[in-house]
Amino acid sequence: MASKTAMVSQLERKDKNMRRAVLTMTVLAWVALITGVIMCLINLNDFNDRNLGLMVGIGFLVGSVFIYVIAKSIGLVHTRREDEGAD
Repeated sequence: MASKTAMVSQLERKDKNMRRAVLTMTVLAWVALITGVIMCLINLNDFNDRNLGLMVGIGFLVGSVFIYVIAKSIGLVHTRREDEGAD
């Protein structure tokens, strides 16, 4: 009985840590997106490939999408594993 309680406690802790990681990555993705938009808008006056601020802003925009997709994928995989384990 005690080992079963300990296993449930560990699973709940892992679930809480996973949700926290997904939430953190989602927040970081939004911060990167906002940073990219601001940098692009500030450096939009000289629109060419030598404009470092604009290129970094575009990099933040692309990176934010990747971070967001990875965070949501991790969350979905974790949810699917929980659903399979509950059956």
